[in-house]
Amino acid sequence: MTRGRSKWGEPALRTIPAGHEPQRTKDASALQRRFVACAHATPSPGDDLCASWVEQAFSRLGLGIVLGDATHLYRSYCHYDDPADLLVGMIVAVPRHPYSVQGTIHGHVGIYLGDGIVMDSVEGRTRKVPLALWLSAYGLMAPPRWGWLGSMGLS
Repeated sequence: MTRGRSKWGEPALRTIPAGHEPQRTKDASALQRRFVACAHATPSPGDDLCASWVEQAFSRLGLGIVLGDATHLYRSYCHYDDPADLLVGMIVAVPRHPYSVQGTIHGHVGIYLGDGIVMDSVEGRTRKVPLALWLSAYGLMAPPRWGWLGSMGLS
């Protein structure tokens, strides 16, 4: 699953092992697909506001608002690390990353869209990134994990 280590001791390259693939979009429930549509319809709120973007996308579903920075969301709701447990609409997070001062303090969070793609808000824009690349890039300082925002499963 991994090769080499970062200077922080975490795997430098993360791959998705055969038999551990996350949920595909075609297998998502109607509510999961609606949340993905909400993510696409939610603009970035600005620089260093990834958790705010996730929370705004979730609030579009009408299920309330869950507040906190990415580190809080990671510690409170992200309890899985096996890609086979990753379902469409789950948040994918790290408690810290090396790309900005804010990242070392507040971490980073995105939304799993299905088919091996994560959507997040970076530098005032939203983007889609392959899951293995996101896990490798943001998992250098701490292990990435995932779970349901607010512990509210959508499947």
